[in-house]
Order: sequence, then C-alpha cells, then structure tokens
Amino acid sequence: MRILIVGGGGREHAIAWKCAQSPIQPTLFVAPGNAGTAALGENVPIQATDIDGLVAWVRGNAIDLTVVAQDDPLALGAVDALQSCGLTAFGPTQAAAKLEWSKVWSKDFMQRHGLPTADFAVFDERSAAAAYLEQTQLPIVLKPDGLTAGKGVFVCATREEALQALDTIMESRAFGESGDRIVIEECLRGTEISVFAFADGTHITPLATACDYKRAFDGDAGPNTGGMGGYSPAPFVDPETLDYIHHEIMERTITLMAQEGHPYVGVLYGQLMLTNDGPRIVEFNVRLGDPEAQLILPRLQADLVTVFQAAVDGRLDEADVTWDPAATCGVVAASGGYPGAYTTGYPIAGLDALDDDALLFHAGTDRVDDTVVTAGGRVLIAVGRAANVPTARQRAYDNIARITFENAYYRKDIAAREV
Repeated sequence: MRILIVGGGGREHAIAWKCAQSPIQPTLFVAPGNAGTAALGENVPIQATDIDGLVAWVRGNAIDLTVVAQDDPLALGAVDALQSCGLTAFGPTQAAAKLEWSKVWSKDFMQRHGLPTADFAVFDERSAAAAYLEQTQLPIVLKPDGLTAGKGVFVCATREEALQALDTIMESRAFGESGDRIVIEECLRGTEISVFAFADGTHITPLATACDYKRAFDGDAGPNTGGMGGYSPAPFVDPETLDYIHHEIMERTITLMAQEGHPYVGVLYGQLMLTNDGPRIVEFNVRLGDPEAQLILPRLQADLVTVFQAAVDGRLDEADVTWDPAATCGVVAASGGYPGAYTTGYPIAGLDALDDDALLFHAGTDRVDDTVVTAGGRVLIAVGRAANVPTARQRAYDNIARITFENAYYRKDIAAREV
C-alpha cells in the first residue's frame, strides 16, 4: 500500500511514525515533509497548498490513500480535488472543513442547532466592531473569521487591549483576508481541553483527550503560538462528562453535518471549556492538532492505516479503536523569536542522546548534507510516556534538555499543574 501524507510539521511526522508501525507495511510519502519524515519514507517536494501539484503527483505515482493532515489544503478543497479524480483521500471536504476555516459559519452552525458555545457577534466593519467593544462586558475574545495557524485568538481584559486586537486584525491585516470578518465572543471561564475522534460521516470512535499550551512563555504569558507542548489524557475529565461530550457534542455534530449535506469524514477536533454550566465549545478544528497528534497517537491502540481505511469506507463502527490509559507529555523546542520573526538554518545537536523510550517528533527541520538544521518556528517536540502525567512530564523534560541549537527556547511549565 502506498500512502501520501500531506503536510510538513510535527503532526505529519507523528502520523507517518504511527503508519510505519502498521502490519500492512505501507510505503510512505510526505509532502513536503521534514527531516524526521525523511527517515520513515520519501519526502515529496510539493507544498501542501499546491492542490494541482498534489493531485498530479498522486495520479502519477499510484498512491492508494492520501491523508490530508493540514488545515490549509483542507480549506482549499484538496480532498474534493482528489475525489473528483477517483482518488481515495482521508479528510473532510472543503464544505465540511468550513467548521474550521470559517469561524463565522461554525458559530452560526452551533447556534442554529443549539450546540453549547459562547455567545457571539460578527462584524465586517471595524467601526461597528469598535462600537460594540465600547459597551460589551469584559473580558472578551476576538477571532478572525479565517485560518490563522493557531495564532489568531485574542483574550482581552481591557477595552484598550480589545481595540488594539481589533486593529491588529482589521487594520494592520496581520492575518490577511482571514480578518475580513471578525467574531467577538463571550470569554468562557473554566478548564480548557481538546477532544479528538475519527469520523466516517456517520460514526465516531471513542474520544482521546489532551491539554495543550498555546502561549509562548511560562505562566501563559506572551503571544499565542501553534502550541508549545501538552499532555494526554486530561486526567480531570470524569467518565460522565466525557460521555456527554461524546454523544451530545462530537457525535451530534457529525449527525448534524450529514443532515446539512456535508458528511464529515476525517478527524473532528473539539476545543472545549469545562465551565460551571457544563462543557462549552470554544471552536472546532477539522484535523489532528499539533502538538496533540504527537501526544495522542502514541496512545492509540489500533492500526492507524486500518482506521483511515475504515473511515473512508464508512465502516468505523467495525474498527476496534481504544486508547492506552498511560500518559504522554510533550515539550516543544522553538526558534528564538517565534511566533514572530526568527532565523533558521542552525545545526541541531543531541538528536542521538535521547532515552530509548523517548519519542522525538520533528516539525521545523531540514537536512543539509548530513546535518539536521532548524527550518521553522516550532522545531521539535520531545514526548515522554509513563503511567501518569507527572512521570511522563519528567521524561519529556529530561530529553528536551539534551537537544540544543542556537536561540532555542522552550516552556518550563508544561503540565506543571498536574505534578
């Protein structure tokens, strides 16, 4: 079996790593991949957003399954383009992926179906949004409508912060066309978790939970990033709450999407806030998270290739998907300056100094001659595995400390509240 994984970050390395363990023994390709995926298969020099290039390459290279793992190509209709040529792809169609690529559409979907979420308002003019901010209750959350690589959420405690965020989105155009419209919503209070399920349009698998850390610096300070680390599972989620999330949020969303004519096949990722009034949806994503994929896939007690096949065939109800109760914790090593400007091309040392049971997933890396060098903002994530989160955390930190490159930094408080 020949599989193409679309994307080039830590998530895609984790997917390739898990697929490589399949008894099917697939031949793996990753577009564009990184230095880590190159050790598991062949990197293909096509950008994830080059839909025509991807389709042509898949057609010309006898690919049996394409896994579209990244949000941008899903929003651009990569799955639709592949399917229109009779090719098999795992991931939601462009219409189904609107759950993520348009926060306005997603919030409207939740509202019209009574799914539990924060109150919100939508604006396409700065003046109207600014007037609303002058009289709304604080704190408040601002989000551009479109994709922002996880960096577009502004939680504002003062009106000055809110107006500055509004200018960043709609005047400075920090997120380009994604900021043509803006969602301003109630700030939910509670504990945030991420939940994941594979879906085949009708059925979903048991849920995996995780907690990630978006802010750049310790103490949740600094700007939002794509994620600086996390842990799985979330040990504070009781079975009754998880059952409610499964049936009333995740499974119901799949049912409603089918009823609206957008059957959802892929990974459904819910970012939820556990409030005093029960779980509330912060937002949906339409693929595995990054770094959450690196945390939950080591806990997946199933052949990932078989799960992908069952999903695209509409028979996930026949798949035996369970999650190892053991814990994982991951810590991201990032380039100094990220999520702002940073320099790449620095050699990475210590890659051969890790414990045998530690996992290291590449994100922003490349190989120049025989040297692995930095090639992105988030560079690597070290993942520890153990019976509980505190022990997994210690193993992750023991190993990330052995990785060095110029201007590297990482948070020191990932999973600290679980110790």
